[in-house]
Amino acid sequence: MKRTSSLILISLFTLSLLSGCNTIRGAGQDIEQGGEAVQDATT
Repeated sequence: MKRTSSLILISLFTLSLLSGCNTIRGAGQDIEQGGEAVQDATT
């Protein structure tokens, strides 16, 4: 029983880390696109 619980917790932790990486990557891309729009507007 303890082994199953441990495996479930490790799986959930790993999935949360992977989803967090995708979220941060997406936010970085949004910020980059915003910066490019500002640069295009000033030229």
